[in-house]
Amino acid sequence: MDTQANVSSIHCLLSRNDSHQAQTSPAGVSTALASVLIFTIVVDIVGNALVILSVFRNKKLRNAAIVELRTGEMKSFLSVLFSTGNIFVVSLSVADLVVAVYPYPLVLTAIVRDDWTMGDLHCQASGFIMGLSVFGSIFNITAIAINRYCYICHSLHYDRLFSRRNTCCYLGLTWLLTAIATVPNFFVGSLQYDPRIYSCTFAQTVSPYYTISVVVIHFLVPLLVVSYCYMRIWVLVIQVKRRVKPEQRATVKQSDVRNFLTMFMVFVLFAVCWAPLNLIGLAVAIDPSRVAPNIPEWLFVTSYFMAYFNSCLNAVIYGLLNQNFRKEYKTILLALCIPRLLMNESSRCPTEGMKSKPSPAPTNNDMAEINV
Repeated sequence: MDTQANVSSIHCLLSRNDSHQAQTSPAGVSTALASVLIFTIVVDIVGNALVILSVFRNKKLRNAAIVELRTGEMKSFLSVLFSTGNIFVVSLSVADLVVAVYPYPLVLTAIVRDDWTMGDLHCQASGFIMGLSVFGSIFNITAIAINRYCYICHSLHYDRLFSRRNTCCYLGLTWLLTAIATVPNFFVGSLQYDPRIYSCTFAQTVSPYYTISVVVIHFLVPLLVVSYCYMRIWVLVIQVKRRVKPEQRATVKQSDVRNFLTMFMVFVLFAVCWAPLNLIGLAVAIDPSRVAPNIPEWLFVTSYFMAYFNSCLNAVIYGLLNQNFRKEYKTILLALCIPRLLMNESSRCPTEGMKSKPSPAPTNNDMAEINV
């Protein structure tokens, strides 16, 4: 009880000091933070909406989806969503999208008003949704890495491991673990307003044990799992290129390698954007009374807004590194100005396609179909 009381008093003292610092912060800092957040919100919403629409429009599937939706039937639409390759990509986009719709606008409002004026209910709700997004993003990135690993390194067992039913179960497990990891915030009272970052978010000093658990579950364990999966893929790709295993030469197509590189870059950017905040949280949890007061405010604020900024990067990476996504982005954006273009493009059913097993996600440059 005494230890918990001491930790709580430390947090209260830090909050009072931070409130004073926030009130004396230069106006330019608030303007810069608001600019970063506005850019993040716009790119996040537009980019992830484009990702989801691109998945639904991709080649063969988009024709079936449009016809079925016109008759009021949802079967083909759900087939697009729950295809084994699309499900985690769409899920990751949803995890990134939700923060731009609700928590980030509230943070922007707090920056403009220089205080949180939306009440405790919005504070708790926005903090919880932000937590769901954070855990959901990394758990989906981990699921994608495992999916890629099974597809490339264990291709003979892939269809059995990632059948549509199993994949839906994996998706449900991913979001169940996300909820289990986020709900304890309500029991430890760690969702609080921090004036340094104008956000209702996870307070690192409330419960050192929970903070350590968050860092381990949200960052260290996924980092190890994803690193292992991609390392094994890299080893296989290098072996194939060097013809160490000629019998496996046909199991790794160039399109699969580009697909892998795209998702590997998504993981790398997540790790880079979230590493500073997680390292700070780990240091604070180990020794709250000594470390927390000595962390420079600029470092803390920068680490948080780097993490916020990550939510808009995935869609950009898809567009930059993947030809199919880039083409779909252009078509969808043009269709906003010329609606006929969308229907004309949809009416063209490409005849080219690969006869081999399609990649488990719609992020291949050379593939003509999505796996259904």
